[in-house]
Amino acid sequence: MSTWDEPLGKGPLRGRTAKALAEKLDLHTLGDLLRYYPRRYDRRGELTDLAELREGEEVTVQARVLEAKRRTVPARQGRRRMDMMEAVVTDGTGRLHLTFFNRGSYHQNALVPGRLAMFSGRVSTFKGRRQLDHPQYQLLDEDGHEGERAQAYADELIPVYPAVKGLDSATIARTLDVVLADVDSLSDPLPTELRRRHGLLGVADALRRIHRPTEWADVGAARRRLKWDEAFVLQLALARRRRRAEELPAQPRPGVVGGILDAFDAQSPFTLTEGQREVGEHLAERLDATRPMHCLLQGDVGAGKTLVALRAMLRVVDSGGQAVMLAPTEVLAQQHHRSIGTMLGALGRAGQIDGAENATRVALLTGSMNTAARREALLDAASGAAGIIVGTHALLQEHVTFADLGLVVVDEQHRFGVEQRDALREKAANGRPHVLVMTATPIPRTVAMTVYGDLDVVALTQLPEGRSPISTHVVPALEKPHFLARTWERIREEVAAGRQAFVVCPRIGDEAAGTSEEEVDGRPEEEVPGARPPLAVLDVAGHLSRGPLADVRVEVLHGRMAPEDKDAVMRRFSEGGTDVVVSTTVIEVGVDVPNATVMVIMDADRFGVSQLHQLRGRVGRGRLPGLCLLVTDAEEGTPARERLAAVAATTDGFELSRVDLEMRREGDVLGASQSGTGSSLRMLTLLKDEELIGQAREEAVAYVARDPDLAGHPPLAEALEILLPEERAEYLEKA
Repeated sequence: MSTWDEPLGKGPLRGRTAKALAEKLDLHTLGDLLRYYPRRYDRRGELTDLAELREGEEVTVQARVLEAKRRTVPARQGRRRMDMMEAVVTDGTGRLHLTFFNRGSYHQNALVPGRLAMFSGRVSTFKGRRQLDHPQYQLLDEDGHEGERAQAYADELIPVYPAVKGLDSATIARTLDVVLADVDSLSDPLPTELRRRHGLLGVADALRRIHRPTEWADVGAARRRLKWDEAFVLQLALARRRRRAEELPAQPRPGVVGGILDAFDAQSPFTLTEGQREVGEHLAERLDATRPMHCLLQGDVGAGKTLVALRAMLRVVDSGGQAVMLAPTEVLAQQHHRSIGTMLGALGRAGQIDGAENATRVALLTGSMNTAARREALLDAASGAAGIIVGTHALLQEHVTFADLGLVVVDEQHRFGVEQRDALREKAANGRPHVLVMTATPIPRTVAMTVYGDLDVVALTQLPEGRSPISTHVVPALEKPHFLARTWERIREEVAAGRQAFVVCPRIGDEAAGTSEEEVDGRPEEEVPGARPPLAVLDVAGHLSRGPLADVRVEVLHGRMAPEDKDAVMRRFSEGGTDVVVSTTVIEVGVDVPNATVMVIMDADRFGVSQLHQLRGRVGRGRLPGLCLLVTDAEEGTPARERLAAVAATTDGFELSRVDLEMRREGDVLGASQSGTGSSLRMLTLLKDEELIGQAREEAVAYVARDPDLAGHPPLAEALEILLPEERAEYLEKA
């Protein structure tokens, strides 16, 4: 009996074939090969008379061999000697030449004069005669049914597999023929009652139909079953993780009446939106529990997530604990530290002359602080003097300790690795801390059910009062240079009116070739086919200062600057001492300057949809309307321009999240990007299979409730182990 994890080299495949599959396609087991699905299916096409053949067409013809002969093609420079067989066939309406390279004796023995066969291939012309080069063919027996067989041969669905050099689709197909012969001996991972409820094929039948369909209905039924395999196993892993998380202890943080949170609400100039109140009540309920809160707060740019998080942190402080806010960059950490300090006022200045009676202290800890400031922040965190600690990766270091860590807030959680988040969570002394992760990149429901399926997901969809509309326009710099000139005029007009602007570039500049601070749409710039070097901060700032913006105050901001210099630039900009900041994406999240009204993004086609939306959210943050200009050299009609047009068409981040998912591969929801292993989702698509994923989630939750260890269905436990190996299980456990 075969097993899913049986090495290919120990099965019916020969050693050389197994080695090629492993080296070229990373396929090592029987399950790997069977789940290497066709990319598409071709048909040989309708039967064609030889007299009607057209060059370049893919045709299938029924014809009789007139003559066949072999010859040797001499070796030439750069090409070795080849064995060649040529044949001439006819169907009574015309003649067609066939050419086969190598294996000439095999083809000559099969295609003897007088033999009837089906031939399929692309028509070409050589020396004025029509021919097929190395066509596929099937010999026909002349028993009166050759017409039926010929039509069936022409209509057959031919699987086309993703191929690589040295391992073509036909070879992969022949290899699969070998293993499909024994597919009935494999265990079915899906329980029988589940398959019956949802009308699913058995796994052996599904694999036969996906690899060797006889009609399109076979493909559809097989895909539905194989999508269930992926969705159900993934949801099982998440359901088991949720169950284990619910069994961990946590210190309840109920808050107190008349504490710092009540004082903050009483003095705050902000009026909570209905959504902020609802989310705040939900978080309060979870913080009161004896099990750790693990919540994802998603909200569009400017929805007020920081205010919601601050109120949760103050509740923990009222309960005698501490709260940490982890930010991905020093610029953002410093911004959070300033904004939280400003919002708290006297409530955040404990121990100072003007501090309130029930005040706490807000500490900042980053990797580049001077020794004295760092020592003070570490002491405040360890002693409990600071109820709120804001920082970067520096918070994760071993020597950073806390008196009573009760809540971890992770801002822009996708910017952190799994191990980094876990390292901070382990610093709590009394059980697990409560965790709140935030993202301003709205997430489609299917992604929330998969990537974040173990989290309690809440959303802020309502913008606070006072946020102004942002208009977005694409500036095709090559097609219409005067549009770019007008871009700089608009900035001068805004500056003359007392307002400010950002100009964002994808690279710093003045650096070694091939290095950049940011990736280009998920890939290093040198991997983008045909890409020119992207516009750089230092180059653009110099050009603007000498030319179009010579009469305004321009400064630069990028990740290679010293932290104190970055902070000084942002302070001057926030206080109105600078008119224009030319920056990399270090200002992508969290930067809040209400007087900034214009965002110009150079080489905007080099950024993804979500990143463009984040950058756009840096303007229009006050009562002044915002303007975002997407400068690009991409031509109209290209995918890059379509992406920019989608961003310009709406400011609804939730709508853009669906657009983003449609335009890119989902990625590996089981953590391949961090574990280094291949993708887990080969059939399932997160956007199109929303209903199926929801059904799989319900089934998984119920199944884990009945049998958390999967003891009653060993094939399912085996599938979970194969599709979710140890490193990925560890990824999910820590995420």
